[in-house]
Amino acid sequence: MSMLTVRLQVLVSPAQKRRLEAEAHSRGESIGELVREAIDARYGRMPSRRERMAAVERLRRAPLAARSLTPEQIDRAQEQEIEDEYPKLSTDRSIT
Repeated sequence: MSMLTVRLQVLVSPAQKRRLEAEAHSRGESIGELVREAIDARYGRMPSRRERMAAVERLRRAPLAARSLTPEQIDRAQEQEIEDEYPKLSTDRSIT
């Protein structure tokens, strides 16, 4: 995870706070970690430098035909990779 440098204040209901506290306690994590995880699950996360470099390398090695995909085809391929690698995230996104 990247260095955490920005503070965010969020108001929640007492019931939401109790649920967060209970979940954080059961996982042995902080409420902040739960919130960051929820943000990443709902809105996606930025790929790490290593993931970006791996993507560049895959593109570099791809056959010429694969390099001429339409933006829509590229988006669908990326979505499929995410679904394959993170199946829980893809199912969670459909629940919104």
